[in-house]
Formats: sequence, structure tokens, C-alpha cells
Amino acid sequence: MTQKYLNELTHIIIGAAIEVHKELGPGLLESIHEKCLSHLLQQKGLNLIMQQKVPIVFRGLYLDCDLRFDLMVENLIIVEIKAVDSLIPFHEAQLLTYLKTSSKTQRHIN
Repeated sequence: MTQKYLNELTHIIIGAAIEVHKELGPGLLESIHEKCLSHLLQQKGLNLIMQQKVPIVFRGLYLDCDLRFDLMVENLIIVEIKAVDSLIPFHEAQLLTYLKTSSKTQRHIN
């Protein structure tokens, strides 16, 4: 896996998300956007994991919590779909938690 591949994959994901948003518009549930985005990404030949539980471990205790991320693309990129006017710090913290607990490395691409 190279940075170039991650950039290309990110470009495909963002492009597909924009397609979904343009076609559906605002005001629908996140779950509807998720199903449409998943469909588009699978049509593009990408492997997806949808609504996978995020493991929570507290002092060696594995907690069975209902915490799930929306999508993982190619077992590399976690996509958390939000149907909101703007993102708030909690949304970023949520995604960082998914990265940490799923053993995925955190990457900041500016």
C-alpha cells in the first residue's frame, strides 16, 4: 500500500459521496446515504465492510457495546457518514476512536 493508492482510494470515495449527495440532496437519514454510497463503491469494485462492531476494551475487559462504524473500504479507510449541517469536534473524536479501537493507523492528509 502506498500513499498514492490511499489518495486514489480517497478520491474515489469522496467522488462517490458527492454523487450520492447531488442525487439525493439533504434531509435524508444517514442510513439511506450509507446504502447508496455502499452500492456505488461496490459497483466500482471496492471491498466494503458495513456496520461492523467496534471493539471496546477496558482494563482487559471486552465490552459488548453497540458501537459500529458505517463503512470500511478496502480494509483501509473508515467512512463515517453524517447527515448534519456541519461537523463538530465530537464527530472527529468519534472517528478517531474507531481508528484507535479497530487497530487502524491514524493518518492526516492535508
